[in-house]
Amino acid sequence: MLEVTDLHIEIEDSVIPETVVYDFDISVSAGEIVGIVGESGSGKSMSAHAIAGLLSRKDMKKKGRIVFEGEELLTVSRSRLRKIQGDDIAVVFQEPMTSLNPVLTIGTQVEEALRIHSDLSDEELKKSALEMMRLVELDDVEELYYKYPHELSGGMRQRVMIAAALICDPKLLIADEPTTALDVTIQAQIIELLKKINREKGTAILFISHDLSVVRSLCGRVVVMNRGRIVEQGDAEEVFNNPKEEYTKNLIEAIPKFCKIAVPKKNTDRKPLLEVRSVSARYKKVTGYLIPGTKQKTIVKNASFTMYEGEIMGLVGESGSGKTTLGKTILGMLDDTEGEIIHYSKMPQMIFQDPYGSLNPTKTIGWILQEPLRIKGGFSAKERSEKAKEMLSLVGLDEGILARRPSALSGGQRQRVCIALALMLEPRLIIADEPVSALDVTVSNQVINLLIELNKKLGIAILFISHDLKVVYELCSRIIVMKDGEIVEQGTDEEIFNNPKKEYTKQLLLSAGYTD
Repeated sequence: MLEVTDLHIEIEDSVIPETVVYDFDISVSAGEIVGIVGESGSGKSMSAHAIAGLLSRKDMKKKGRIVFEGEELLTVSRSRLRKIQGDDIAVVFQEPMTSLNPVLTIGTQVEEALRIHSDLSDEELKKSALEMMRLVELDDVEELYYKYPHELSGGMRQRVMIAAALICDPKLLIADEPTTALDVTIQAQIIELLKKINREKGTAILFISHDLSVVRSLCGRVVVMNRGRIVEQGDAEEVFNNPKEEYTKNLIEAIPKFCKIAVPKKNTDRKPLLEVRSVSARYKKVTGYLIPGTKQKTIVKNASFTMYEGEIMGLVGESGSGKTTLGKTILGMLDDTEGEIIHYSKMPQMIFQDPYGSLNPTKTIGWILQEPLRIKGGFSAKERSEKAKEMLSLVGLDEGILARRPSALSGGQRQRVCIALALMLEPRLIIADEPVSALDVTVSNQVINLLIELNKKLGIAILFISHDLKVVYELCSRIIVMKDGEIVEQGTDEEIFNNPKKEYTKQLLLSAGYTD
């Protein structure tokens, strides 16, 4: 069904053009599931977006052949490509908030492809949208249909994207990190959903991921990429059990496990850095947001906890539990709140879950990194530039990307830029909202080690929001567990992992594969 031969992609938006994909070859048969794995920046997403016809024709040079059901997609007319996109080939993107229109309701966006490629009535469109939303395990779909993307958690937005991609029953689904933002329980459901769709509808899937465990559970064949080149490919079990290349072996060895790399810090004699007292939060009601007769939903309910100087505290729970909303409330990003929040430090920073949505798409990385210093004042142009280079180096990026814009970076590179941006003002408190969710296993380990180093050297306290319990286990000395907007349990890492009191906490640990 799909045959890609000698695909070569070159970015031409800087003085020196850069090749990001070299001689890429892949084939996908009808009904097959093929995985593409590799570190951030390896060319996975670039290759997939080229297949979907989504790369710019202005500043990207593409050579080779992409043949889908006998048609050459690199040279096909725009009108024909638009007919294929969404109907025959659909894409689930890595960053749902960037892909969803912030001013359109969820229902409108799930229906969009079906509206373009069919003649269904409004009533039939809505019925199809609601059915698809239920299929991807979304709750309260009648109410969700009228909501907007900012009112949903990251995991819920990702499931909306999957529903929108599947609504036209495409022949090929390109899934670019579709489970990145999801907690372990929902991730397993999405994988089972993709298997079901493949099995019952015969939909072929090109699955791009840095999560090797997910790829192994889903894909029949796997392609391993490194620095724009395919280094190994073959039967998934054969590649995982008997990898031939050293790079593949290193990737497999880096798969996260429950191990402690941070030294838990005691709170004895430490001063409070943040106090949260009986805080509740909801999104401000705006006309049209709610179905008539429904009540405005409280996202965070009566949350209380204290953070101390220099500690790393974990905030865990499933998608939609209120973790991100609590983080935003602490930094004063929501207006409709109750309770008391006391900060004992200045300029706390946040690393957002969606890196592309928090970076200015019209500016270069250098400009973006220097912006906090320009606003604060007192820094020369040279000092700002040197500070930006220093922060990039800290998060493992080359200063060569300073001249690029966010669209020219991989998802993992953009996430690391966001971490560097949060560090520019040297804050004492960072709220990190899924800061490694978009990163491959090797880079994730590097960032975790970086956060630990920053914590040790500079005493930066971190409220680490995550659904990945392995990462939380590595990093955090105390942990808060949230469910349906409420803090159901909090305590030291040993108490939560080895002696959980609540059944919900036990289920989270079981889903993550933790055994004490």
